[in-house]
Amino acid sequence: MTQLKSLQLPDGFLDVFTSRMVQVDGVRLHAVTGGHGPALLLVGGWPQTWYAWREVMPALAREHTVVAVDPRGAGLSDKPDDGYDAGTLAGDLAALMSALGHDRFDVVGHDIGTWTAYALAADHPDQVGRLAVAEAVIPGLSPSPPFFGPAAANEKLWQFGFNRLTDLNEELVRGRERLFFGWQFATKAATPTTIPAYAIDVYVDAIVTDPRGLRASFAYYRALDETIAQNQQRSTSRLKLPVLAVGGALWSGPIAAHTMRLAADDVTGVVLDDCGHYPAEEQPAHFTGVLEDFLAAD
Repeated sequence: MTQLKSLQLPDGFLDVFTSRMVQVDGVRLHAVTGGHGPALLLVGGWPQTWYAWREVMPALAREHTVVAVDPRGAGLSDKPDDGYDAGTLAGDLAALMSALGHDRFDVVGHDIGTWTAYALAADHPDQVGRLAVAEAVIPGLSPSPPFFGPAAANEKLWQFGFNRLTDLNEELVRGRERLFFGWQFATKAATPTTIPAYAIDVYVDAIVTDPRGLRASFAYYRALDETIAQNQQRSTSRLKLPVLAVGGALWSGPIAAHTMRLAADDVTGVVLDDCGHYPAEEQPAHFTGVLEDFLAAD
């Protein structure tokens, strides 16, 4: 709870949610949990932490037991040297939910959290009831862009190549973390100031205050060869569970739905107006409403 008290949070947040550490399969994971009802796992994107969900968690907790997690490598969770492929990350979170007493749950993933969410649904079908993804481009499932693509595509995808570098990226970014990560939020949201400075500080501080943080932030991308091979295999068996795919009109738009239709039979696509890459922070009320309708559907 002490960690939560130091953060800027919606009114009443601390009355509902608790911060906790859970040991699973040799890795200690941090999660913020609260609410009542069916379990709902929230998996964030790069370079964020559980804090990305803060604006949607109180409303979702009225009907769900919400678990917002820092996956391995993020936030307060352990940052081991390996295990950043989608299959291992999914295994971590399936074990986390079981440890918390949730044998069945729905899952929402954003950005690279969609890689883990997809793997959870494909690899652990007995545990996942419904899958929602936001701003989803899934390596091994989404078509690869051309080597010399248009400038607009390069603006959106250049970090995939940069983040996969062995060590040069760390040397270039170390000491300039606020410039590098701040640029991500300024250019991918609807406006340069849509994501508040205090939130960016939380995400950057989580990386710079842990000597393993910067390496871990790139580790998800360095594991892409393994994740791509896994997803190519996963895509040979289509998902049968209901899937919601949400895109921001000012960023990926309908691409999230197009992506998931490559892997699932029952996909509902939604595009949020006036929204960039961060629906849970840019349009929390609209995004929450879309999620609630999907989760409550028969």
